[in-house]
Amino acid sequence: MSLPSSPAAPAAPAPAHLPDLRGRTALVTGAGSGIGRAIALRLAASGAAVRALDLDADAAGAVARATGGEALAVDLSDLDAVDALDLDEVDVLVNCAGLQHVCPLEEFPPERFSLMLRIMLEAPFRLVRGALPGMYRRGWGRIVHVSSVHGLRASAYKSAYVAAKHGLEGLSKVIAMEGAPHGVTSNCLNPGYVRTPLVERQIADQAAVHGISEAEVVEQVMLERAAVKRLVEPEEIAEAAAFLCTPHTSAMTGTSLVVDGGWSAR
Repeated sequence: MSLPSSPAAPAAPAPAHLPDLRGRTALVTGAGSGIGRAIALRLAASGAAVRALDLDADAAGAVARATGGEALAVDLSDLDAVDALDLDEVDVLVNCAGLQHVCPLEEFPPERFSLMLRIMLEAPFRLVRGALPGMYRRGWGRIVHVSSVHGLRASAYKSAYVAAKHGLEGLSKVIAMEGAPHGVTSNCLNPGYVRTPLVERQIADQAAVHGISEAEVVEQVMLERAAVKRLVEPEEIAEAAAFLCTPHTSAMTGTSLVVDGGWSAR
């Protein structure tokens, strides 16, 4: 459902260092918190009319008020609700919504596995499917998938998350191939561990699985491989997302932009 939002203020000229997205509509999923919220705010700063989609209606509404945009309260696991969205005017689509479950493979609940792939792989496919005709008609579009370093590497106890993100990487490449003749790019962003509610919840789960303290999870599990010994900030990922919308990246498609503090360099 669409939630009330504050009227948008007249768009001011975008500063020279920002992509000029005035007149463009951006749909960001998982926009209520973390990376999605940071991206929604960043694209709004570039002049985009932001549609903030989140399962949490209150969180989506708060972002809509902050951006002068529109809030959409949608459960992405409900594929009929996804298909019912009007995506014809979407110029920028950011697939960011996700969830995590840390568990040994032999104990992983099958229904949880299916849910995670539905939200993080099938819903993005359906959103892209709905948005592409309008992008093709206008001859311009930017699709950004917030993947993960786990879209390129695997970690134990994260079978559904790794499978979904690897699938998203492949889907992005197909979109890039089909969209190129129509001025549409498709790229993945691959963060390492970002300071978000999702990661904060993982810390306790990882501590239980590994039998270590939460502090040891951060030091020995999350940051052990990273060259930069800190969590990535959501705003850093938002800047990368905005970069992918600039005119200078029109030939950058079907690729993965890694922002993982050197986690995957080893």
